[in-house]
Amino acid sequence: MTSKIKGRPDFLLLFVAVLLVGFGLVMIFSASSAKAIHSHESSWFYVSKQGLFAGIGLIIMLTFMNLPFTIWKKTGPLLMLFSLLLLFLVLLVGTNINGAKRWFVVGGLNIQPAEFTKLSIIVYLSALISKKGEEIRSFKKGLSPLLVMVGLILMLVMMQPDFGTVLILAFIAGTIITIGGVDLRHLLMLGVGLVPVFIYLAISQSYRLKRIHSFLNPFDNESDSGYQLIQSLYALGHGGLTGTGLGRSVQKLFYLPEAHTDFIFAVIGEELGLLGTTLFFIVFFVFFWRGFTAAMQCADPFGMLLGMGLISMIGIQFLLNLGAVTGSLPVTGVPLPFTSYGGSSLILCMASVGILLSISRDNNRRRKESAANQ
Repeated sequence: MTSKIKGRPDFLLLFVAVLLVGFGLVMIFSASSAKAIHSHESSWFYVSKQGLFAGIGLIIMLTFMNLPFTIWKKTGPLLMLFSLLLLFLVLLVGTNINGAKRWFVVGGLNIQPAEFTKLSIIVYLSALISKKGEEIRSFKKGLSPLLVMVGLILMLVMMQPDFGTVLILAFIAGTIITIGGVDLRHLLMLGVGLVPVFIYLAISQSYRLKRIHSFLNPFDNESDSGYQLIQSLYALGHGGLTGTGLGRSVQKLFYLPEAHTDFIFAVIGEELGLLGTTLFFIVFFVFFWRGFTAAMQCADPFGMLLGMGLISMIGIQFLLNLGAVTGSLPVTGVPLPFTSYGGSSLILCMASVGILLSISRDNNRRRKESAANQ
């Protein structure tokens, strides 16, 4: 018999997510307006596209919020098969942009299948691990089937090539598998074996070597591989304590490449300064706190793994992006969640929030039922 008691979603999590999306639209307009006027004769070109994706993402988020998160448990294999199909197709008929086949262009909009693969792999692993239970501690019956599927996904994404997404997917898979109860000895041996693989992938292409070199010493080649990071650091330094003011960034005026995409945080730092970026961090901290809380309070093992996978996905992207913009990590082309220009990433983040809100609703429902039965 279905319970008539309905739980409320975590409204703080919902508010913070919508706040981040709205702030992202403001900053995209600020960071892209000059480029949009130069290239498309309209300062609204990029932000209007992002606004369309934000509207789609809002509908998806609210829909997922009102669906029981348990429905995803049955869709894991189908989502994974669909993602595999898209990853194959994008290699065959995808649009080549800057030497990479990562996108389908539909009606002038770029759709990136690898973004939605992140959700697929989270749902698939969470469902399978929660089903296996203690069997996950067996390498042959528990861990190895998961590794085969994850390895296939990573290989297809690497063929695009998209090393940044490979790192994110590997981190997501490792997080879910670890929390799911895998034997840590197996995970340690796997990690030791993968280290040389990732080192090889990082140095096997000249452009990746350039990124590593520019990370270690960007001023060795100020006009080439180190240019983007140097301009980013100039922007952050120019912002100082209080910033130059919203819309008054200098570096976005054709000095800083990708100002409205991967390096939008540099524009945030320049225009809002240390005080503004600190407030930005606090808002993100609240988001991660509420998402983590929703996941950990879930009584269903599948829901807990699903929630932790989603919040870790957004968290690793946040750290990789900030690391690249500040020179703390090599550039990997990872967008800043909710904030950077990019429809696929935005929709994925908002869909993830919808599922987290569904988990929080179930948590509150259980608490109400428990109180009613006392």
